[in-house]
Amino acid sequence: MLFVFNIGNTHAQYTIFDGKRFQPVEQCATADFSTKLFPREMPIAGASVAPFMTEKLSGYNIFWVNSTVKSNLDFSLTEHATIGADRLANLFRLEEINCLPAVCFDFGTAITMEVIDAERRFRGGAIAPGRMLLRRVLNDYTGQLPLIELFPTPPEAFGCNTLDSIRLGVDGGAISLVRGLMDKANARFVGQQVAFYGVGGDAPFFIDAISELKTGGADFTLQGVRRAWELNHAR
Repeated sequence: MLFVFNIGNTHAQYTIFDGKRFQPVEQCATADFSTKLFPREMPIAGASVAPFMTEKLSGYNIFWVNSTVKSNLDFSLTEHATIGADRLANLFRLEEINCLPAVCFDFGTAITMEVIDAERRFRGGAIAPGRMLLRRVLNDYTGQLPLIELFPTPPEAFGCNTLDSIRLGVDGGAISLVRGLMDKANARFVGQQVAFYGVGGDAPFFIDAISELKTGGADFTLQGVRRAWELNHAR
């Protein structure tokens, strides 16, 4: 049995791995995650990109995913000590799927991209603002543009009002960004079939818009945390 969690900038996920499968994944606001959720007498493994939460949990016996843990990946082409724990967890899971080369897009507060080649080398990736973050930037740094909600699809035509103009500009632009990064990956691995996975809270929007993007499932990053723990506790 293993308690697994992933603390993001906005939300935290957690569940229990029973040795074969995960129990249903739970989610809460990052600020609401606490040690009260930790089960007794069970090892705990986690990843966090929220420094205040990592510090808050520093006194507990937690296996943290970070750049020092053992893996099956070759990081020699990158400065992987600077990579966020969530991205590292995604890499652990991506490598385990064993369909390489492969790319993971994590759609949350930020859009992150991780690339692994057929030799299990981490080739780097990309980081960009997510859809809601872009909305907040427009709202914060302009005098009249409103903060609009997330819609499941972009408008099909040019925006004929402010709301649809923001939707087309931000959401259509985000889709084009991801497509451009996918094109870059395909150009890097000419003649190879690249597997593209979409994960994170906003993944359904992009998976619906981009047919080449497969779902990695709601537990993708948690599976990566679990994989990291297993590799570092193998007997």
